[in-house]
Amino acid sequence: MIIWLASYPKSGNTWVRSIISSLIYTKDGIFDMKILSQIPQFPKISQFKDFSSKLDDIHILKKYWIKAQEKINLDNKLYFFKTHNANIKIDTYPFTNNKNTAGTIYIVRDPRNIINSLGNHFDLSQEEARNFLFSKEILSEKNKDNNKILTLVGTWEEHYNSWTMNNDNLLLIKYEDLINNIEVEVLKIVKFILKYAKISINNEKIRNVIETTNFKSLRKMEDMGQFKEYRNKDFKFFNKGPDNKWEDNLNKNIREEIENKYKISMKKLGYL
Repeated sequence: MIIWLASYPKSGNTWVRSIISSLIYTKDGIFDMKILSQIPQFPKISQFKDFSSKLDDIHILKKYWIKAQEKINLDNKLYFFKTHNANIKIDTYPFTNNKNTAGTIYIVRDPRNIINSLGNHFDLSQEEARNFLFSKEILSEKNKDNNKILTLVGTWEEHYNSWTMNNDNLLLIKYEDLINNIEVEVLKIVKFILKYAKISINNEKIRNVIETTNFKSLRKMEDMGQFKEYRNKDFKFFNKGPDNKWEDNLNKNIREEIENKYKISMKKLGYL
């Protein structure tokens, strides 16, 4: 069965992956970038190789979302997967279902703070990042053979609602709470994981997890070339982190557009 680590892009997924991989795949809680691969991404080209090679068409890919998960779950083990895919249905084809899903950890971030993070990651202006946030985005990933696979993201609000509405096995983590009270959030994550798997936990391990997965530690590892997932000399994946504050840098008109468009969800989350 799968536990989804789901989020809209640039909302803290890699941070939470680091925390969870330290909790599960180390004895002492000391994080190492190598263990991030223990929580891979879905969809990924290698997961669909037995079904189709034409994965650059969402209407082909949709037919194999469930089949790929069923194959993963054949051994009846517990798996964690990162995803930016919205939990939607296209025609009669759902992204996932209860048969393949044990639970969901959803990381959400104030959409006003996502703007500059998207801009840094995809080299977008604030206006272009706003358009990304508002549109039904489909991201394309290439492998070394130049094959493509698509991730259907959708709008920020569609993504949030798709994973959190009518979800009985959900842990909601706010990026802002990770910044303001990391120990409380880590303990929430521990409690959630313990419903599905046995892991060894003690106070020292919790302290090590917090210290070795904080933003400065992750940024230092990236500077040392240890973060293999995104190696790009033109930008930092761990860019500003807690120092990225929309109050300091977001265009007023764009801020108002975001607040008007996503008023209901932002109020629900305490962002307004």
